[in-house]
Amino acid sequence: MIIGKLFFPEQDDVTEILAVFGVYAVGFLMRPLGGIVFGLLGDRIGRRRLLVIVILSAGAATMAIGLLPTYQQIGILAPILLLACRMVQGFSAAGETVTSNAFMGEHAPAEKRGLYVGFNYSFTTVPSVVAALFVLLLMNALGPDMYESWGWRIAFLVAGPIALIGFYIRKNVDESPAFEAAKEAQEMARSQNLEQKETSSRLAVVHTLALAALSSLMFYLFSGYMVVYLKSSAGVEQGQALLTNGIALFIAFVFFWIGGALSDRFGRRPVLFSVISAIIVLYLPAFWLAGHGTLWSILAGQLIIGITGGIFWGVFGVTILELFPTRNRLSGAMISYNMSYTVFGGTAPLVATWLIAQTGLLIAPGIYTVGVAILVLIILIALKMPETAATSMLHDEDRVPAP
Repeated sequence: MIIGKLFFPEQDDVTEILAVFGVYAVGFLMRPLGGIVFGLLGDRIGRRRLLVIVILSAGAATMAIGLLPTYQQIGILAPILLLACRMVQGFSAAGETVTSNAFMGEHAPAEKRGLYVGFNYSFTTVPSVVAALFVLLLMNALGPDMYESWGWRIAFLVAGPIALIGFYIRKNVDESPAFEAAKEAQEMARSQNLEQKETSSRLAVVHTLALAALSSLMFYLFSGYMVVYLKSSAGVEQGQALLTNGIALFIAFVFFWIGGALSDRFGRRPVLFSVISAIIVLYLPAFWLAGHGTLWSILAGQLIIGITGGIFWGVFGVTILELFPTRNRLSGAMISYNMSYTVFGGTAPLVATWLIAQTGLLIAPGIYTVGVAILVLIILIALKMPETAATSMLHDEDRVPAP
């Protein structure tokens, strides 16, 4: 991996991969803190303002990586600076996904909320697709020597202009109507010295933690680890790995919408339970195919992962929003979401690499995923996750009680 070669002292391939994924995982340690800060802030100042703050900080941190000197130039300071940038990225990323989905969900009509949020959430796969294809283009256009020398920086530097475009778009949209209504209700309650009813969100937190654990594990194995897995473990040529992973990510992108639309029609629970069951049955064959080494088996295995993952993510994104009332939606969902993303998503590539090294089994990441999926399904059924499709985003506790 280019980052391992440039920012760490020379070492064997497995140690180099573990070092890079270690830095990758450390960035996730900032996500619980970011979830707390941005969650509380977003419930206070609104979704639109928070999205502006998040995109500027994330863009600046990503662009900074493209400007960093390498280990050969400044020694041990290079990985330290890389780590600092990853921590800012992790802190900022904590506020992006949930806030963006909440903003969309609180604007959407109830009967199409799953589709709308699934469509919005699907764009989390776009950076991975674009990055994979962009890196492939750069490598082919510049050649390995020029790419390793300076070409790799381009992929990080383009984050600056992209962030500015996102800033302009988000700065010029209206605030969520559900947030405005909940805020008005809170102000009215305070002015009339009324106490607003509080209901327990403990089950919502547990359900979100469970769903986010499976979501993050699948997503980061798929988008952050699969290319390395194919190249280092299955012996696939890098260009082929990037191309097939980009195709599979694009398929997942489309299936986000399908998952959201299915949950609008049939409900969140039936779709979630069905797709988690499919993951339990299909993930081991999918990893076996992906590690088999032929072009068509590599693509087929990743397509299974992309389709099942896309449907799951499409319904997951809207479900965790509907479980919480508007007044504490961001803080409740964001803190729970980012805790699981830190534990399972941030460590996914590291754990997968370690499991393969220890067991010698190419399907070890699939076994890990299936185990988590079984546990999540048991939790959702045992704790009776409620059906939330077509319900109001304004819960009872968002409204002013009668004096």
